[in-house]
Amino acid sequence: MNDKKHILVIDDDAGILTSLDILLRLQGYDVTLETQADRLLAHLSAKPFDLVLMDMNFQKDTTSGMEGLQLLAELKKFDDGLPAVAMTGWGSVDIIVNAMRAGAADFIQKPWDNERLLNIVQQQMSLSQARRSGACLREENKLLKLALEDDMDSEWVVRSPAMKRLISLVEKVAVTDTSVLILGENGTGKSLLARHIHQISSRSEHSIVEVNMGCINEQLFESEMFGHVKGAFTDARENRIGRFELADKGTLFLDEIGNLPLTQQVKLLRVLEERQFERVGSSRTQTTDCRIIAATNSDLDQAVAQGRFRQDLLYRMNLIQIQLPPLRERLEDIEPLTERFLKRFARKYNKPRPVLLPQARQGLLDYSWPGNIRELSHLLERAVLLSRANVIDREDLCLPFSLPSERAAGQVIASSPGFTDGCTLAEAEETLLLQRLRQNDGNAVKAAESLGISRSAFYRRLEKFKICHE
Repeated sequence: MNDKKHILVIDDDAGILTSLDILLRLQGYDVTLETQADRLLAHLSAKPFDLVLMDMNFQKDTTSGMEGLQLLAELKKFDDGLPAVAMTGWGSVDIIVNAMRAGAADFIQKPWDNERLLNIVQQQMSLSQARRSGACLREENKLLKLALEDDMDSEWVVRSPAMKRLISLVEKVAVTDTSVLILGENGTGKSLLARHIHQISSRSEHSIVEVNMGCINEQLFESEMFGHVKGAFTDARENRIGRFELADKGTLFLDEIGNLPLTQQVKLLRVLEERQFERVGSSRTQTTDCRIIAATNSDLDQAVAQGRFRQDLLYRMNLIQIQLPPLRERLEDIEPLTERFLKRFARKYNKPRPVLLPQARQGLLDYSWPGNIRELSHLLERAVLLSRANVIDREDLCLPFSLPSERAAGQVIASSPGFTDGCTLAEAEETLLLQRLRQNDGNAVKAAESLGISRSAFYRRLEKFKICHE
């Protein structure tokens, strides 16, 4: 891998260029030389640079520095984060002050001192890298905070035959760099599986960046995914690093990919095919090297047939397809999951770990779990909070009623939820939200319409009950 730093030097004096070329190459830098000021953008578009050394006075105007200031303005508009060091043979304080105001990171006066010039070059590249790393860390901290708030970030349990078959496939796929599409019902743990694939892959030393595609504002899609530069739009008060840049060398997990509008699918396809993108407000093309894992509970083949999903995008993501089994098909995993959830929630609420009575344990096995592991987690958290004398009985679980035939099909009555008498109004509301999400394949808009409420009101209720639908 080539770790050389790339420096662009612009000066109309061939002697200056030769001297700088020799000096910088001896220090291990990759150097590009240019005599024409109007060639700046062509070079910046052709390859990424770590620093630009630029003269402030060219042949048209050898004293005022106006050409250099115009050049600086073009550079900052193209890439505000690229450090530029101004060079001038005229010791005018005004030129230096104006250059710094225009965005120059530092300045060099000709003839220069070699040691000072090299120190400035190294210092500015280090500062630029530190700023970029700091921006990455800030974005990663935001994502980490969201991940920590996700109730599905639980232990990986593999005890049932269905999960053992799945993990055998996952271990073969994880060591490759192929794209993966994870399919499964709401709450089955698609996010958790994506993290597991990343953790056992060759990219595990780098970040996994998760994006809920169904929750991104359509107007902010490009800013979220590709980043933006300061001033790109009204609220762009500072540079922002996008998800593709954050996931470089790591994994990008695109959750709820089936909910992505067609207009955004085109933009996503281009990046997946070419591995190139531009920040909003910048014409600089950047590259990304990230593995793509996508997930959905939708039938994408049906969505393609109905014209709601691009077939070429499906092919791009669908090289390896993994189907996560619902909880009703992995009954052997319910007991270990239950034990771990009880331990976690007892610790969270500073309570003794409650004992699960045999009737309650059987109730967990009899229930159809339309909300899968997420529903199990929420139900047990509520039971820990409401348990009396550190004992959880079947009544404490407030399991929604379901008929044997429905348990076999994994369905819950839609027309009459049939909650037990012991459930509160809030518990009934939460269960109804989960039911309607399942009945509408996770589509929040349709679920909200079926309940006769607005989408925003529906999302407020999801937030109230900490339901993060996939």
